Amino acid sequence: MITFHNIKWKNFLSTGNSWNEVDLNRSTTTLIIGKNGEGKSTILDALCFGLFGKPFRNVKNQQLINSINGKNCEVEINFSVSGQNYRINRSMRPFRFYIYQNDVQLNQDASKLDYQGTLEKQILRLNYKSFTQMVILGSASFVPFMQLRAWDRRKVIEDILDISIFSSMNELLKERVNETKDAIKDAENRIALARNEVDAQQRVINSMSTAKEEHVGRIKLKIDETNDEIRIVTEQIETMQNEVATLSDSIKDGEDIKSKFDQAKTLLNDSNYKKEEFAKSLQFFVDNDVCPSCQQGIEHEHKTNLIDELKSKSTKQEDSIKTLSTALERLNARLEEIASVNMQIMEKNNVILTNNSTIKHLNEHISQLNKEAEEVTTDTANIDEEKTKLKTLASTAVKTVKRKTELQERSNIENASQILLRDSGVKTAIIREYIPVINKLINKYLQAMDFYVHFELDENFNETIKSRYRDEFTYASFSEGEKMRIDLAILFTWRQIAKMKNSINTNLLILDEIFDSSLDTSGTDYFLNVLDQTQDNSNVFVISHKGDQLFDKFRSVIRFEKKNDFSVIAKGT
Repeated sequence: MITFHNIKWKNFLSTGNSWNEVDLNRSTTTLIIGKNGEGKSTILDALCFGLFGKPFRNVKNQQLINSINGKNCEVEINFSVSGQNYRINRSMRPFRFYIYQNDVQLNQDASKLDYQGTLEKQILRLNYKSFTQMVILGSASFVPFMQLRAWDRRKVIEDILDISIFSSMNELLKERVNETKDAIKDAENRIALARNEVDAQQRVINSMSTAKEEHVGRIKLKIDETNDEIRIVTEQIETMQNEVATLSDSIKDGEDIKSKFDQAKTLLNDSNYKKEEFAKSLQFFVDNDVCPSCQQGIEHEHKTNLIDELKSKSTKQEDSIKTLSTALERLNARLEEIASVNMQIMEKNNVILTNNSTIKHLNEHISQLNKEAEEVTTDTANIDEEKTKLKTLASTAVKTVKRKTELQERSNIENASQILLRDSGVKTAIIREYIPVINKLINKYLQAMDFYVHFELDENFNETIKSRYRDEFTYASFSEGEKMRIDLAILFTWRQIAKMKNSINTNLLILDEIFDSSLDTSGTDYFLNVLDQTQDNSNVFVISHKGDQLFDKFRSVIRFEKKNDFSVIAKGT
């Protein structure tokens, strides 16, 4: 059983930065009153937000944050389950979501969705849909059971009857079924592979018995083919060697040409140097009439003779430079030819080396072939060993066939289990057993509220409603007050079934403004009478505008009021 102890909230909707706290276990019946907009229904949104991360009414989460303060929106709920105390703390701006068990925070390594799943599946054991069917009945956004879709109706019933475990089992079984199918397919592949291996091994044995000579013949043929390759490569080597010899003869003058090139280069450098020296001296005598060293004048005739002599020498050096340059160009051209020939020689030598390596490998291959031929010739063909391998392969194939048979049997069991775990299987059988009890309780509560119709749900949760005169109706046929009586009867029925099953059993029931619109005075009295007679060990909270009419009918009262634009619980309530 889930026993809710208290809830408190701040900066939530119209509540300010001070905590509003409600003791959820202080009285069997509590009336919550207040004017419109003073925060009476805030407790519904705070409960749903704290437990499930979304409000009860149709508003967005961001709209829950108090618009004046704009931050630190926080809800804290304390409850106990099976002797364990839990505290839920959830807030926005900043976002926080913590679960405490006996004041120790539960591991929060998982994602937010997984953490929420831990709360709903392992602790509360109910989801938002079931909670709002079992604990809260409101006039704002509550969707009565009779207005839910067929699938949602079924989900609520499964949670109440504690048979949703079969849905979880079915999901796990689907994974097992897929694994078994994959294992069967793998076994079939292994069987096919084993058959191929057995056939191949049988062919090996047959070949060993009949084809030894053919094998030796094929080896000898390979040897002959390899010898032919060696002969061809050898001929290629001889051709290359002849070409290398011819090319080598064509560049025998290489060293001589290199020596002459170096000499001519040296002579050219000397001639250029002398030419530059003659040019400097000639320029000196052209520019100067006085010796710069002794400061004596240079005779004109002597100066003219020196200039003529220097010009003659300079002309001879230019002729020598031209001759040497022509010789160098010719020698350099020859050196380039020699370099090109050397490159060709190197390339051909590389080919010769490669071919020699090829001949070496071919000779090694011939040696291996000769050895193989000798082994085949002298081998007695150990067929017994190959037959032993054949037996091993056959044994493996038999084991794989046996494994496939076992997997097929398991698959048959899993398929049968799937049939049982489908919605039309064991869950429907259980629901079918409870349908008479459910119908009996619904009609009991309807009569207690002075609504005399015969109400029945079938196993698909479609309703049949008959009056005392056996006229048939549907839920939609009734007035809002009559629909409310049906909704309340179903709500009480779910709570009673939950107590019987000890599944979704809780001390808390909150009714939001159900007296203010759909129930008349007599309907209200009947309803309160049902509460007194049936909801033992429950804490019923009723939110209403009719405070003056209901004060004397409740054991405690909580009044909400506005102070400085913030909703607070009035003192003394």
